[in-house]
Amino acid sequence: MRIALTNDDGILAPGLLALKAALAPLGEAVAIAPDRPRSACGHAVTLHKPLRVASVALPDGSQGFSCNGTPSDCVGLALSGHVGPRPDLVISGINLGPNAGWDLTYSGTVAAAMEAAINGLPSFAISVDAFEPVDFAPAADFAAYLAGAILARGLPRDTFLNVNVPAVPPGELRGVSITCQGRTAYDGVIERRTDPRGRPYYWWTGDRSRQPADTGTDMAALREHKISVTPMKLDLTEHAFVSGLGDWQLRWPR
Repeated sequence: MRIALTNDDGILAPGLLALKAALAPLGEAVAIAPDRPRSACGHAVTLHKPLRVASVALPDGSQGFSCNGTPSDCVGLALSGHVGPRPDLVISGINLGPNAGWDLTYSGTVAAAMEAAINGLPSFAISVDAFEPVDFAPAADFAAYLAGAILARGLPRDTFLNVNVPAVPPGELRGVSITCQGRTAYDGVIERRTDPRGRPYYWWTGDRSRQPADTGTDMAALREHKISVTPMKLDLTEHAFVSGLGDWQLRWPR
């Protein structure tokens, strides 16, 4: 089996290297990731400049590839055969910081898995619920286990998985929960500041609101020290509102 690995933390991120090592028994894992952190870039692709790929020596002595583009660009390059044969599976991570609730819409890590699903490949994104360096071994071991299950069973069409792992010692993990996407909100998202010359500038900031997580969601699972696995679909249509919107009888010309 051939597995393509990417992330939005950069080609030398320790989470990516831990993931690569854990996948060795399953087959050939090829890492192609941004040449620098690209967190919160979402599903951006590069259309306004050339994409460049460079061979990189990874700390484990193997070859990896860095790209000056986004995680979605990296997946596109892997699927187009520019870093070897087309992969059988795409895994994005291990991301430092959770991608749960509405936060995942900003995530370059999740978008990479989505890009693979758009192109018909099974994929999943995996993140840890911590913003400081942690022991990635539990998440890496689970990723290898999940990869084996996906390779054996497959995934439904137009579907990928989003995985979040609590940042707790292995003995404190309380199992796996199949979840729905939760809701997230932030207090004070954009802050106005002043530079040394007295000119205003603005900075994305704010803390996640301390709201109870709905039962059965990814955020609730993390708080319960459970690994969250959320099946995601590409179709964003609100099917329940299609007929209701039809009742508006929108017309043009009016």
